[in-house]
Amino acid sequence: MIDLYYWPTPNGHKITLFLEETSLPYRIHHVNIGKGEQFKPDFLKIAPNNRIPAIVDQDPAGGGAPISLFESGAILLYLAEKTGRFIPAAIHGRAEVLQWLFWQMGGLGPMAGQNGHFNIYAPEKVPYATERYTRETERLYGVMDRRLADRAYLAGAYSIADIACYPWVVPHETHKQNIHDFPHLKRWFDAIAARPATKRAYVLAPASRPPMSEEERKILFGQGARLPA
Repeated sequence: MIDLYYWPTPNGHKITLFLEETSLPYRIHHVNIGKGEQFKPDFLKIAPNNRIPAIVDQDPAGGGAPISLFESGAILLYLAEKTGRFIPAAIHGRAEVLQWLFWQMGGLGPMAGQNGHFNIYAPEKVPYATERYTRETERLYGVMDRRLADRAYLAGAYSIADIACYPWVVPHETHKQNIHDFPHLKRWFDAIAARPATKRAYVLAPASRPPMSEEERKILFGQGARLPA
């Protein structure tokens, strides 16, 4: 059994996508990040960076004590190795998957995340920041589009690289991107959206959310070194 500590963000969706694809038994523990539940001591024991997602594998391969992990990329790699799914065993294919997984973790996620922050959540508009991150998101879409010109998925077969990237392309409209400008990316996006596991994973998330309150904004974006009391 996998205990998944989750909230419906792009990084949270990565893990439900994988779990639905593999039919691994799991149970969700909602961590409402707008209410500050990510700062609870029990959660911090699993995720010291006070971010979702996190997991506890109650039945690790080979037995032994449960294994807890935070960071969505590390979780995807761990689960792929646990199941033998969505990452090749051969060195060349594995290297292809890993480089695109780390590309998402170091590029697409942080840049699209800043795009979303300044375009949607920032209390004041900062033109330089909105233009900077909108253009960088566009550049990264171009990288994916060129990569996908001659292959169905980022590393050949469907893999954790695609699972990691897809949730960060879902908000393309709010991130001020015209996905139709990237035909290969659009084809990839539509193919993943049509997968039964993707549909099941996104049923877990609300179709819409109420506007963020000022208190939620302070909790999410006002953090310093000290944890909230």
